[in-house]
Amino acid sequence: MILGIDIAKNLGLIENLCDRELSNPEGAGFDIRVDEIYSNKGFGFLGVEDRKTPNIELVAKHGKDKEYFLKPNEYVLIKTIEKVNLPENILALAFPRETLKRCSILLLASQIAPGYKGELIFGLKNLGEENFRLELGARVAHIMFFEVKGETKSYRGQWQGGRVSTKGEEKQL
Repeated sequence: MILGIDIAKNLGLIENLCDRELSNPEGAGFDIRVDEIYSNKGFGFLGVEDRKTPNIELVAKHGKDKEYFLKPNEYVLIKTIEKVNLPENILALAFPRETLKRCSILLLASQIAPGYKGELIFGLKNLGEENFRLELGARVAHIMFFEVKGETKSYRGQWQGGRVSTKGEEKQL
């Protein structure tokens, strides 16, 4: 069952919503915004027990930078202003806002596991042939919350809290 916006707010499932989302949200969830943008370069791998993500560099931050120009074929990671606080019986899904796909911008998102707490990290890639101007603080995704019936296991992974990358090679939990 999708949780309505009133229930999501009352349960404290999301923090740092903008005034628009607090007073006039659309649909069955909330739009979430870009806080930080990271370039992603170098070698990465995912093994059975080990992993390493590419090196990252903060290239833009909301409140410090006004905009970022995403070049054709460029891939970046974005961190949200909003934080989620999911109990063990609720998961969330995030989807790109319509304007992104209409501008040839791919937003890569995944399920947000029960028990996850922190900012969200998404991938963003420019599939178009022109630069794409993205203002920091812009709404890029829509998040919805779902109640899970039956047993779940709380997220215990190393990405808890909005961590963007590994610091070298690490064992997976």
